[in-house]
Amino acid sequence: MITIMVTGAGAVLGQGIVKALQRSALDCRIVTADPSPLSSALYWAETAYKVPFASDPDYVDRFSEILAQEKPDMVLVGTDVELPCFAEHRHNLEEQFNTHILVSDPRVVAIADDKYLTQEFLTESDINPLATALPEDEEALAAVIEKVGFPLIVKPRIGARSAGVSLVQTEVELRETVKGRSGLMVQECAGEPDTEYTASALVFDGQAQASIVMRRDLRDGNTNRAYSDAYEDLNAFVRKAGEALQPYGPANFQFRIDAAGRPRIFEINARFSGATPLRALVGFNEVEMCIRKILFGEDIIEPEIRHGTILRHLSEQFVSAEQLDQVR
Repeated sequence: MITIMVTGAGAVLGQGIVKALQRSALDCRIVTADPSPLSSALYWAETAYKVPFASDPDYVDRFSEILAQEKPDMVLVGTDVELPCFAEHRHNLEEQFNTHILVSDPRVVAIADDKYLTQEFLTESDINPLATALPEDEEALAAVIEKVGFPLIVKPRIGARSAGVSLVQTEVELRETVKGRSGLMVQECAGEPDTEYTASALVFDGQAQASIVMRRDLRDGNTNRAYSDAYEDLNAFVRKAGEALQPYGPANFQFRIDAAGRPRIFEINARFSGATPLRALVGFNEVEMCIRKILFGEDIIEPEIRHGTILRHLSEQFVSAEQLDQVR
């Protein structure tokens, strides 16, 4: 039996990773961690721990204590905010505690974390970049307006689940939207909501070894419904993007199809994504594939995907006072 630790037990991503582990054929013991004892996935694991927030100076020390106690074979990161910390300390923690931490290097994490750097990467890699400018760069902003016109998207450079994102129709509206705010970017609006896709590529040894593309509907910034199909051309595109990015293992690409039929990436996540358990439902268990590759040296073989529709729904669980007391 192997021990797998999953952080971010209160996050959609962390919970999705645990669901994928439960759906896998792996004989594994699951350990979870989160800053809040009221995080659902803490109670889906054999052992659960309370940790500080990733921004806390004591985070690495606390996590080191847990690694020494649990000796997990692998650590899977379940929140964005923890990625930079694990990317920085990965090799030291792996060597000290004889574990594997599935996180990309700091360069890849930074590209995915900052949506402006994402578009710079896509430009350098010649992967259908979106026309993008910072509001304070008047010359670049004027060039974007001249090139693509309105509507335009105003969004935070660093953010998630569409928080703080605005669609502006005129230059006056644009000026009002960015007024008094910082950390924003202005971007071409390409593609309609019904042409939005979420995709995953698994990259090891410089090559994209498996990928999956699903069309999706959103609710509150998360995938609400997903539609699986072959999407052969889009999978080829995603593999190209993955090999250009060079993550360690999984990368998530979110894109729309523009009027010319081109996929246009607007977000990259250097990790598994919130749609991970949805992919596992159709036969693409990327969590299991990565674990088997890293721990057992097994080749990643493109799985056969079930074609159909995935409907997401709410669920509930009861936690007793005794269970709450067991979070360490």
